[in-house]
Amino acid sequence: MSEPDVVFVGIGAIGRHMASRLVAAGRATTAVDPGPSAREWAAERGIPAVTSIAAAPRAEFVVVMVATPDQLAALVDEALRRNDLDGQRWIVMSTVGPDSVREQGSRLAAAGVLVLDVPVTGGVARARTGELTLFAAGNPATGAAARPVLERFGAVREVGERIGDGQAIKVVNQHLCSVHIVAAAEALSLAGELGLDREQVLSLVESGAAGSWMLSDRGPRMLRGTDVEVTSTIGIFVKDSNLVADAARQAGADTPLLDLARERYERAADAGLGARDDSRVIETYPAP
Repeated sequence: MSEPDVVFVGIGAIGRHMASRLVAAGRATTAVDPGPSAREWAAERGIPAVTSIAAAPRAEFVVVMVATPDQLAALVDEALRRNDLDGQRWIVMSTVGPDSVREQGSRLAAAGVLVLDVPVTGGVARARTGELTLFAAGNPATGAAARPVLERFGAVREVGERIGDGQAIKVVNQHLCSVHIVAAAEALSLAGELGLDREQVLSLVESGAAGSWMLSDRGPRMLRGTDVEVTSTIGIFVKDSNLVADAARQAGADTPLLDLARERYERAADAGLGARDDSRVIETYPAP
């Protein structure tokens, strides 16, 4: 039996659509996820799924979409117990920060793994359609070999050869995303406080100079209830805004707007909304 093309680690809200696109393209794919519901989702679609990297067959590529730096470290710990990593290509697509991908990438490289740093942005909607933006950093030859995999997910934007530079650009990206979501929530809350119809306000301002992708994408969900479909959680933005803050502190950068946004996500998480859609940050403002 030939080895599968890809082992895909982390089939959460975004990862599952990315894995599905590989399967649809005819690439043999094995999913890895410790969550029973994730593996059930894979089984329903005929995608082989296992609980850990130790149980996965060897593949030419390992695509990583775990959630946190700690999860990446644990994955690498487990992978390094194998003796078949030499020459394998790992594509780290999670948002874990520059320090994490450099540290874990160095550990993998010492075992003969070819590592790419390729975080993504675009959310569930663009993962589903294959229109994510990929910030790709690493050895050009490794990147060229990975192109047939990466292009299934979206547009590859090459940012340089240094591992960690993709994550650094994603830090800037998440700074903007963090602030834009909170700005949208605050503005729609203000509209309600002014006695305006918030849906009408949203439809009027989103196409003008005040518009943003986050306003148009998250705004409609902000105007629905707590149980709106989850595409990205409050908890993810607690994690990501803290990654941005950590990177900013290390660089000596001043990020007061990010700090205000981060406080809002943490306030939402403290209110029990951590597993809810990130649009629910609007619940940290007075209800209309």
